[in-house]
Amino acid sequence: MAIKRIGIIGSGIMGSGIAEVAASTGHTVVLRSRSIASANAMLAGLQKSLARQVEKGRREQADADAIAARVTATANLADLADCDLVLESVVEDLDVKLALFRELDGIVKADAIIATNTSTLPVVEMAMATNRPGKVCGVHFFNPAPAMSLVEIVRPMTADDATIAEVTAFAQACGKDPVEVADRAGFIVNALLFPYLNNAVKLLENGIATRDDIDTAMKGGCNFPMGPLQLLDLVGLDTSVAILDALYDEFRDPNFSPAPRLRRMVTAGHLGRKSSIGFYDYRK
Repeated sequence: MAIKRIGIIGSGIMGSGIAEVAASTGHTVVLRSRSIASANAMLAGLQKSLARQVEKGRREQADADAIAARVTATANLADLADCDLVLESVVEDLDVKLALFRELDGIVKADAIIATNTSTLPVVEMAMATNRPGKVCGVHFFNPAPAMSLVEIVRPMTADDATIAEVTAFAQACGKDPVEVADRAGFIVNALLFPYLNNAVKLLENGIATRDDIDTAMKGGCNFPMGPLQLLDLVGLDTSVAILDALYDEFRDPNFSPAPRLRRMVTAGHLGRKSSIGFYDYRK
């Protein structure tokens, strides 16, 4: 089965970013959010992104118009019934995702693949919430989806070979570099990345170095594009704590236990760029 029609669920930046990637490579996209207002806001965000690309000379107006025309917004899950692939990118809460997978299983066509964009949660649990576990897997795009080349294809032990082959081909058709990984918390990138980010916070709270010196050291010493504290602000501190908690629950490695300062910042609502204040102040 060639994947041509994509359903994307979730009103965050990942949803609109994945929609832009898929529509830019010729796929028809249905963007679904819980309200038509938020669905239309996602569509507006995608159109704004395309307009910026036209302004900067990266894309022709006709191309941008054709991409936007391939995307529709809806608040109705039933509008995803004819999709070949439905990819959810809702909140990183397993109970929420399980309820969504159960509902989708009764809506989408029998041969459709249902996938999750989770960065840490057990995909097999979502698969077993459906009557099609062989057709469920992880397709983990990275933020921002239009710019990041990697997609982690997560294979739960229940997934059929054909399912993995089809979503891998989809990622390649989107111009991405897919890698296959077993269904373990954190997969490849987050399992390696988040102990590093967490330990950067511990250095800061233990007074080993200042915020700016930690970020400068990792950019200058490792040639990273941004420092760990800047990256935490970009990811979102609440998301980061949720990922670390999921990693700790699975592996019980102390490196995965969130630094106390991270938890306190989340409690204070200092979530990074999304709240305009985190390790850095974005309110200026």
